[in-house]
Amino acid sequence: MPTRPCTVSVAVGRRVALWRVRRRMTQQVLADRIGRSKSWVEKVERGVRRLDRFSLIQQVADVLRVDPTELLGDTGQPQIGGPVAGVDAVRAALARYEVFATGPAGQAPDAGEVSQRVEHAWSTYRHGDHPRLLRTVPELLDAARRLHSAQPERGTDLLVQAYRVTALVLVKVGESELAWLAADRALATAGSDPLLAGSAAAPLAQALRGLGQGRLAMITTIAAADRVAASTDGQARPGSRAVYGTLLLQAGLAAAGCGDTHSVGELLRQAEGVAARIGDGQDYRTASFSPAAVELAHIVAAVESGDAGQAVRRHETASRQQAWRGLPAEHRAAYLVDAARAYLDVGDFTAAGRWVVEADRVAPAEIRSRPSARTLVVEIARHGPQVAGIARLATALGLTRC
Repeated sequence: MPTRPCTVSVAVGRRVALWRVRRRMTQQVLADRIGRSKSWVEKVERGVRRLDRFSLIQQVADVLRVDPTELLGDTGQPQIGGPVAGVDAVRAALARYEVFATGPAGQAPDAGEVSQRVEHAWSTYRHGDHPRLLRTVPELLDAARRLHSAQPERGTDLLVQAYRVTALVLVKVGESELAWLAADRALATAGSDPLLAGSAAAPLAQALRGLGQGRLAMITTIAAADRVAASTDGQARPGSRAVYGTLLLQAGLAAAGCGDTHSVGELLRQAEGVAARIGDGQDYRTASFSPAAVELAHIVAAVESGDAGQAVRRHETASRQQAWRGLPAEHRAAYLVDAARAYLDVGDFTAAGRWVVEADRVAPAEIRSRPSARTLVVEIARHGPQVAGIARLATALGLTRC
C-alpha cells in the first residue's frame, strides 16, 4: 500500500477542522461523537495523525454530515442525473400538511390505488433504483396522506409504509436528517400499534446512525423490539417475528458503530435465534429478514467495529454460499459495498475494486447515488492497481483519478 505524502494528511486534517468549525463543534464534541480523544482529533487536524482507514474517514464524515470526498479533497460529482433534484421534491412533499390545505378537499384517492403505489415503491427500492423512487415519492406521500385523512382505519398502514420507504431511500443518498423526519412521521402515524411502530423504528435507527447517533439508535431499537415482543403475549401476529428480528439487527449494527462490542454479540445472537425459527423468505411489509441477512449483519458489524480482518474472513465464507444471493438486489449491493470497505481497510485494493464493480452490476444506484460508495471508488482508483471496471466506473461518476 503506497504511503500518502504528509502534505495530503495535513490537507485532510485542515478539511476536518474546517467542517468541524462550520458545524459549530468543539474538538471535544467531535471526539466524543466518534469515540476518540480530544488529543486524537487535534493531531488529525494538524496532520500529525493520518486518517489511514476508509472506515475512519467515513465515520468522521458522517459525524460532520459531509460527503467523505469533501474530506479527501475530491469534489467530483456523478455525471448521471437524479438524486439531488429528487431530494428537493421530497423535502417539499414532507413540508406539506393536509391540515393546512386550502380550497376544496377533493375526493380521497382509492385505497387500492394507493396500495399499488406503495407496493411499486417497495419494489423499486428492493431493486435499488433510488433515483426513480425519489421521483415517485412526492406523489405517493400526498396520496397516502389524503387517504389517511379521509379514511384513517384504511390509510394508517399505507401511510406508515410510504414514510418508511421514503426514509430508507433518503438514508441511501446521504440525507440522514431528512430521513429522520420521514421516519419520525412514520412512528407518529403508527400510534399505539406496536408492530407498525416497530417497523417504523428500523428506518429511524438507520437515520440516527447516519447522523452519528449510534447509541440513541441502539436504545430506540431495543425499546421497540421489547415492545413488539411484549405485545404478542404468546399470540404472534403475522410478521411480528420478522419485525422483532429486524430491530435486533439494527440494534446490533448501532452497537457496533458506537463500539459496544458486548452488545453487538448479544443482539446478533438473539437475531440468529429468531431467524432460525422463521427461516428464509419471511418478510413483513417488504423488510427482509432471514438467516442469510443475519450472517451479513455480522460482517457489516465487524466493519463498523473496525475489525476489518474478521469482516474479510467471514465474507470469504459467505461469498461461497448461495443463500444471501436470494436477498433483494438493494440488500445484496449495499452489503457488497460494506464488504469492499473491509478489503479497503486491510489494504487489498484489488478485492475491494472487484466487489464494488459487482455491487454496481447488481444495483448501480447503490454505487452511483450513495456518497460513501462514490468515495470507495475514489480511494480504489487513487491508490490501488487497475481493477477491471473501476476506471470505467470512476469516469461514469465524474470522479478523477490521482
